[in-house]
Amino acid sequence: MESLELIVVVAVGVLAMGWLSRRTGVSEPLLLLGAGCLVGLTPPFASFALSPDIVLFLFLPALLYWEALTSSVREIRTNFRSIALQSTGLVLATAVAVAAVAHALGYGRPIAFVLGAVLAPTDAAAVAAVAKAMPRRILTVLRTESLLNDGTALVLLAVTIEVVTEERPFSWSGTAIAFVESYAGGILIGAAVALLLIPVRRRLPEPLLHSVLSVATPFLAYLPAELLHVSGVLAVVICGLVTTRFGPRVIGSDARVQATAFWEVAGYLLNSALFLLVGLQLPAAVRALTSVTLVQATIAAVAVSVAVFGTRLAWFYSIPYLVRALDRRPRQRERRITAPQRLPLAWAGMRGAISLAAALTVPAATAEGHPVGQRDAVVFITAVVIVLTLALLGPTLPAVVRRARFPQDEDKSAELALARRHMSGAALRALPELAQRLGVPEADTLRMVQDIEDRTAPAPGTARRRERLRRLELALLQVERRTLTDLRDAGRIDDIVLRAVQEVLDAEELRLTRKTAPRRR
Repeated sequence: MESLELIVVVAVGVLAMGWLSRRTGVSEPLLLLGAGCLVGLTPPFASFALSPDIVLFLFLPALLYWEALTSSVREIRTNFRSIALQSTGLVLATAVAVAAVAHALGYGRPIAFVLGAVLAPTDAAAVAAVAKAMPRRILTVLRTESLLNDGTALVLLAVTIEVVTEERPFSWSGTAIAFVESYAGGILIGAAVALLLIPVRRRLPEPLLHSVLSVATPFLAYLPAELLHVSGVLAVVICGLVTTRFGPRVIGSDARVQATAFWEVAGYLLNSALFLLVGLQLPAAVRALTSVTLVQATIAAVAVSVAVFGTRLAWFYSIPYLVRALDRRPRQRERRITAPQRLPLAWAGMRGAISLAAALTVPAATAEGHPVGQRDAVVFITAVVIVLTLALLGPTLPAVVRRARFPQDEDKSAELALARRHMSGAALRALPELAQRLGVPEADTLRMVQDIEDRTAPAPGTARRRERLRRLELALLQVERRTLTDLRDAGRIDDIVLRAVQEVLDAEELRLTRKTAPRRR
């Protein structure tokens, strides 16, 4: 019964906070955190404990896969050096900085490094929720960093937990080997799963089965990687990127539309549910705090938050300039951004549920049965840092982006025009032969030629005329819908017939109303 209550609370909370965010303009992740915290204070949920396995084995693969599917492989390849440095070097730098601050505040060195590993990665869900209105290149760098740095941090966490529980010294050589094995294994498994599924996708007869395979794919990549103790995170991301590359050739339009609609809803629901569950865990984290006082833990959390943000800020205003001094190729000079434009990259350092799940995986006792000291403080500090970064960085990021004055993404507009021009040209060249083969009358063929030419290079007044026709078609669709419903209400047609005709009307309305606005994240 408790599980059912939790599902209802999460569903209602996501719906209510989503509506409230759109009505008030307040950050949705922040509202979800607050709502979760209030629910966590009620007696039925006073003992709620967020299972790290739920986050790491259910939420994480699905969210990573959807983010990878909607990423640009070309932009990742072009910006690979920046992404690699941020997803590895910045993670390690943040872990060391957090560990140094925690150790200075009296925490043991091993548990301080555990805390550093927990808080080192940004959160893909948190970044996707707030990092909007950025140029394609900057957004791709941020999203890919948040996808890959989880893998780095989780390997580092596994090493530091081993040091704490096995009570043995830290080894840089052993850590380096673990990183190489984890990354190489994750890449190989992710690519292998994606390639093995290509012939399967070609042979699936129905869009519904394609959608089922799409849901299963991230787990098919994540599970074997975890069983082999390599990076499941990297396996899912690589699998998603390879699928993005080959998908247009093996997935039909009906299957793609259905799967995309599912993932948009599932991604939004999973993202929102994670924020709510983190908030739900906060009261429990406060109640479990016994190794230090609440005041001491709060001071440590604030100091660690400063270290997290300060390290990221220092990174973006130092390492890129060092790279710039070493690489002076003309191509790299063209890609440079100004100092104000670096600030949004530094500002997008929100932490989220992945950090909390990582903190909860820290064992309560060592291999010898000794309690792991200050584990409760690690969970509490992590929860507070998540709240502070989301509350302070998330709502202010849009203003930081506006002040950066990024130029318009002219490359994207040019590429859109290029794609439309080439597609129209190919269609016009193929049209006469196809029309003759299919027996299409010449008048209809000429009308189609005119329609294609209007889309490619519209004459003056064409856009206004097409808009009037579009509105007329939409109005006629509404007349047809009312007639269809009246026939069903009068008992002259069955609901099954209504749904069959309604499906055709829906597809036509989508064609007429679909805009080129960016997908909501």
